[in-house]
Amino acid sequence: MRGLACLLTLAGLASAQQQQPLSAPRKPNVVFILTDDQDAHLDSLDYMPFVQKHLIDKGTHYRSHYCTTSVCCPSRVTLWTGKLAHNTNVTDVNPPYGGYPKFISQGFNENYLPVWLQEAQYNTYYTGKLFNVHTVDNYDRPFAAGFTGSDFLLDPFTYDYLNSTFQRDRETPRSYEGEYTTDVLAQKANRLLDEAVDAQKPFFLTIAPIAPHSNVFMDGTGLDDNPVFSFSAPIPAKRHENLFKEVQVPRTPSFNPDRPSGANWIKTLKRQNETNVEYNDHFYRTRLRALQAVDEMVDGIFARLQLHNILDNTYVIYSSDNGYHIGQHRLQPGKSCGYEEDINIPLIVRGPGIAENATTDIVTTHTDLAPTFLQLLGIPLRPDFDGDPIPLTQDQIEDVRDERQEHVTVEYWGFAAGEGIYDFDLSAYNNTYKALRIKGEGYNLYYSVWCNNEHELYDMTTDLYQLHNLLSTEDKEQLPSHNILDTDLTKLVPRLDSLLLVLKSCKGQVCVKPWKALHPHDEVLTLKDALHARHDNFYEMEQTTRVRFEECARGYILDVEGPQFDERKMIFRDGLPWYEWI
Repeated sequence: MRGLACLLTLAGLASAQQQQPLSAPRKPNVVFILTDDQDAHLDSLDYMPFVQKHLIDKGTHYRSHYCTTSVCCPSRVTLWTGKLAHNTNVTDVNPPYGGYPKFISQGFNENYLPVWLQEAQYNTYYTGKLFNVHTVDNYDRPFAAGFTGSDFLLDPFTYDYLNSTFQRDRETPRSYEGEYTTDVLAQKANRLLDEAVDAQKPFFLTIAPIAPHSNVFMDGTGLDDNPVFSFSAPIPAKRHENLFKEVQVPRTPSFNPDRPSGANWIKTLKRQNETNVEYNDHFYRTRLRALQAVDEMVDGIFARLQLHNILDNTYVIYSSDNGYHIGQHRLQPGKSCGYEEDINIPLIVRGPGIAENATTDIVTTHTDLAPTFLQLLGIPLRPDFDGDPIPLTQDQIEDVRDERQEHVTVEYWGFAAGEGIYDFDLSAYNNTYKALRIKGEGYNLYYSVWCNNEHELYDMTTDLYQLHNLLSTEDKEQLPSHNILDTDLTKLVPRLDSLLLVLKSCKGQVCVKPWKALHPHDEVLTLKDALHARHDNFYEMEQTTRVRFEECARGYILDVEGPQFDERKMIFRDGLPWYEWI
């Protein structure tokens, strides 16, 4: 009888359990690691064994991921808002056109990713660099909103590897003089991760080291009238300072080329002498050495995720704010250009449902990250994003392979700074440009218009290193002689220019589907579609307005930006779309 009673009791428990509603699945966590100035083209990832082990081998590597403005503050604001810089109006690293004060004045402290995550009941944590000109003087005017817990690096000590200052939650700043900044950051990341787990809520943790950015001594900040910034090579942790003694900058065809390349001020650069090249090799080695502490930190984060038994429910994303060049096109160490070294950057994703040891060449950008994070966490997308969620699973990637946006909007305003000791040739205050990076079946192109109205076009199928500007005014015979998609450049360039004309001032889904704006009643989805002969009259006769600047400006000043696309003023003529430009 007792056996029967036990059976009946167990059956009753099972029945009761079946009648109870199933508990909702646990919401996933996110750990986002954002380095500073890390390249995708100088092989830095090859020197990070723990990133290889935990992320590249266990996740999906997006090899065609791009920033849209190749300098930190505008790029980071784009990343956190899902908006291009011409829509954030944060276009520089310092006031009046950029930095933390500009981020605040534009109203984004109440309207960016961490705030949206908190509204969706996620806990949010951040440690490391947030923005430039986030300083020991203005960190509380106002405090950065949207964080459950934070520990920020602050200017003027953000880039001082051995003299950092952090500011935790709402406490006063604390100096870590003599301690290695990435090691301090790792301790803070571990503490925040532990706090996040103890809170027993889904969380989003951002870890933002400064490596491999150059070391910068700041006498003053962007809040001062005449701050002085002294750049030098990155400083590695003492345990790493003797690594990679024989390593050099990759000697690709674009490295210190015999002939000038590029356009505008870049084509005037002198070839670097042997002493200069040796220093730049040293600078390169220090970047790799500085990344070793980041690599160790990554290993520690994964160990801690495993210790807390949450690794299987956590997405780990690794990226950088912008890329970097050292010697390419004769450039001294730095960023700020639109060339591939500066805009093509790492993006690696690992987590539930993400393919392991996979790579993809679908085009993605930093405007896509905020939408991606929201969709990944089941949070409704915002209607004003300039990007789209990135496909993350193998099935999603396959589904969009032929439909994913083919283009990247690239834009920059103002000064290009060299960061080595041989930057005396680099005084480029006219480094303002609009550009288009476009990749698809049968084409791989970079097109740009500089603020002096000089044009560039590179066919990267045959000229991967962007050495031969097909639109160089010094050789006018090149224009009709080069074919792309069986089309000569006289037909190709008007299409590219019209596309860039839309993208340079686009908003929302127009930035994602610009061909639809140009062809609202025709199935034009790609450059290849737009090259059909039936569109010749539209591009070559009707679309007479071209991308141009009125002058070179340091920031986004509408009066000098040239023609702007106005979606509201679309009219039609002879059955073909036509646009007025303001």
